[in-house]
Amino acid sequence: MIQSSLDRRIQSLLPVALASILVLGTARLVLDNLKSNHSHIFRVYNNNGRQHPVFVLPKDRFEEGCNVFQGQWVWDNVSHPLYSEESCPYLVKQTTCQRNGRPDSFYQNWRWKPHQCKLPRFDPLKLLDVLRGKRLMFIGDSVQRGQFESMVCMVQSAIPEGKKSFHRIPPMKIFKAEEFNASIEYYWAPFIVESISDHATNHTVLKRLVNLDSIAKHGMSWEGVDFLVFESYVWWMYKPLINATYGSVDDIQEYNVTTAYELALKTWANWLEANIDTQKQKVFFMSMSPTHLWSWEWNPGSDENCFNESYPIKGPYWGTGSNLQIMKIVGDILQQLKINVTLLNITQLSEYRKDAHTTIYGERKGKLLTKEQRSDPKKFADCIHWCLPGVPDTWNEVLYAYLLQNHQNFL
Repeated sequence: MIQSSLDRRIQSLLPVALASILVLGTARLVLDNLKSNHSHIFRVYNNNGRQHPVFVLPKDRFEEGCNVFQGQWVWDNVSHPLYSEESCPYLVKQTTCQRNGRPDSFYQNWRWKPHQCKLPRFDPLKLLDVLRGKRLMFIGDSVQRGQFESMVCMVQSAIPEGKKSFHRIPPMKIFKAEEFNASIEYYWAPFIVESISDHATNHTVLKRLVNLDSIAKHGMSWEGVDFLVFESYVWWMYKPLINATYGSVDDIQEYNVTTAYELALKTWANWLEANIDTQKQKVFFMSMSPTHLWSWEWNPGSDENCFNESYPIKGPYWGTGSNLQIMKIVGDILQQLKINVTLLNITQLSEYRKDAHTTIYGERKGKLLTKEQRSDPKKFADCIHWCLPGVPDTWNEVLYAYLLQNHQNFL
């Protein structure tokens, strides 16, 4: 009888116990879901119409006064490359050297190491949080387009399918991270100021005419952008003289390239001072991307170019492809500006990378090189553009470091 009574009590308690377990299990699932960044409730509760906080740690910032542009390339096949050609669907044929037949991949495994400090390890989610509700725009020529594609590839793998988009709206390309309401954009403007080469795809290369005092048309697309990254160099270097107008579009004259470049940058500087809200916008200027057209500069006695190079240059090096007059003009203009523009001086660190250009494994006039053209690298090797993954990833690691450096933590 005692056993029977005990059995009845246990049976009566079982539903209560099962109900308790069900309630506790459900509560645990809800709490775990709330902790997840993918939870709609979590996003609504945390955002509540405000920006989600990003906490930049001391290790994310380089020491004040440290020159991150002085350093050396170190072999690192563990953390680099940061992505692969296969993992990024947004690369154009001009930069996919492996897919285009390049036999070696050493150029992907070098990491830039500053002498006096560390660059923060790139974290795509942290960058997307910094960009939450903002726009990052790269402005310049095809070298700058490579940096844009690099940045997109560095972040896109962290975004689920269906939560990202890519649009081509000439002269722009726009990548969007939907859940972050963030965009990474590219704007084709090879001279920064207006020219007859401003169409994104149908532009003249050999015949150039630049309007040195005209920028308003471009500027309309730059207004209100949170982070602007400008670059302009290679297109100026085709010949020592360039056709340009200044004051009147009908008054075409030949200008010395350095004179024309200075006038163009002054026009750009005036636009910045009149249109940039320094409380809301941040402006960067990329220094010149070096070329490696003549191998005798790093290998005396040779008569080749960057083709078949597999390792960086060691020791001090400055090639003739990087114009010191242009560097001085950039420095002078930025110093005279009434607003702050951060110069990202990637020229010297890129000078060492004779091994990382597309050479015969890229495009020429929008098409991959033919077998006959590839057999003549001395004539057809491209020693201007860069393979991806590659050197432009490092430029973006530096840009990322500066974005973190300037980011203000808030609760």
